Amino acid sequence: MGKLINLKSFKHFFTSSSAGGVILLLCVILSLIIANSALSVPFSNVLNYELGGEFQSFSLKYPVLIWINDGLMAIFFLLVGLEIKREIIEGELSSFKQASLPVLAALGGVAVPALIYALFNSSAPRTSSGWGIPMATDIAFALGILSLLGEKVPAGLKIFLAALAIVDDLIAILVIALFYSSDIHFSYLGYAAAVFILQIIFNRMGLKNLFFYIIPGIFMWYFIHHSGIHATIAGVLTAMTLPTNEDDSESPLEKLEHMLTNPVNFVIMPIFAVANTNITFQDGMAEGLLGNLGLGIVLGLFLGKPVGIFFMSWLSVKLKISQLPENTNWPHVLGLGLLGGIGFTMSIFIALLSFKDPEFQTEAKFAVLTASILSGICGFMLLSSYNKRKAHS
Repeated sequence: MGKLINLKSFKHFFTSSSAGGVILLLCVILSLIIANSALSVPFSNVLNYELGGEFQSFSLKYPVLIWINDGLMAIFFLLVGLEIKREIIEGELSSFKQASLPVLAALGGVAVPALIYALFNSSAPRTSSGWGIPMATDIAFALGILSLLGEKVPAGLKIFLAALAIVDDLIAILVIALFYSSDIHFSYLGYAAAVFILQIIFNRMGLKNLFFYIIPGIFMWYFIHHSGIHATIAGVLTAMTLPTNEDDSESPLEKLEHMLTNPVNFVIMPIFAVANTNITFQDGMAEGLLGNLGLGIVLGLFLGKPVGIFFMSWLSVKLKISQLPENTNWPHVLGLGLLGGIGFTMSIFIALLSFKDPEFQTEAKFAVLTASILSGICGFMLLSSYNKRKAHS
């Protein structure tokens, strides 16, 4: 009887909306423990171990970490793109007023953090190039924290955050391409564009077999990866071409979405979390948070993100350009803005591109980690406490 109850509890946990967030947080803790233990060097060797092969006309040999961040994460972005397109066609983003809100909020959430960083570092030539670090929201961790609240937050808030983070990441990718990439191969971008057009043609022809989209998507990933631009954009672009419908029948888009949900939540994201949060704590890190570099990143993410997201959301609604998702209030938007300050992967990635000095890289990574933890905790507490007050009123 006890075993049956345990099995039921186990099944209930993995089918709950908060399971992915809980596992993600546990993986972050595990990664930090590994990075600050005797396992640090062996684990680093595993991440740097090269997998794949090289052939005459193309190369697919990369370190494990690249396969995770550029390969597995493309699948994650594919899933998020599917969710966004479904909401655009038949859900929370189906009208201009609803769809414009996350776009404008993301613009505010990008501009204000970059401005704050620039104010602290404009007169410091060695760190001024890091203005892009606090711009990005880590969609995986932000959605993971939000999922811990389950059905206590409006469904539209999750879509709002996902759409905002997608736009945010697209802006960050564009910034990387324009300001942090020194070797862009436009021929590969042309090949990727041709594949994207082919996927659109397949959609217009009414082809519903997933292979007509997934196989070209793999080639698109390869071309974008070799172009010098972050390859995860291939997942979003492929998702936009999947056929869907507005009726109750299962479309190819919805079929693929159902197929990917559990693998992404319980395999890809935990692997991603363990691989990307292995920051080794060092002496002087805390003091570094009070320097221009540390303050620019921490205040940019923790303060600039919620201010930019909230202000642009409020302005766009007041000007009647946009409207809030159903059952969403301004405290929800402020809490969402705080979750937007969770930088992690993309912020750390930009930090590595911004600085060649390992000391600056470590200082920046620790500042991103600190700001992300503060943002995640405060965002979760604000949304949780607001829901409790609302339930008792």
